[in-house]
Amino acid sequence: MSSTESVPAEPIQLSDPDEFDDLVDEHGVVLVDFYADWCGPCRMMEPAVEAVAADTDAAVLKVDVDVHQSLAGEYGVQGIPTLLVFADGELADRMVGAQTEDVLTDAVAEHAA
Repeated sequence: MSSTESVPAEPIQLSDPDEFDDLVDEHGVVLVDFYADWCGPCRMMEPAVEAVAADTDAAVLKVDVDVHQSLAGEYGVQGIPTLLVFADGELADRMVGAQTEDVLTDAVAEHAA
């Protein structure tokens, strides 16, 4: 773990794209959820994403692709939901499309070790 700071138990809504790198670097494992409010599969995944935030040692960062188009482009997000797992500040995993809570939890656990 790269930080002793406690991990939030709720998803962090990205408001300023300049904070993205700091938030990713601040926590050992970060699940980044690129989503849009109008996206049905994104809304279906909301409980799973919230469960990962509440039940794991990973921070969860939500990035609205309509608000942060340049950030989505920087990370090659072409379909949503796209979920990225960062471990120690480095991109470690990428999932595109709706995922189950188990898949998200396993992906986080794999990189938390």
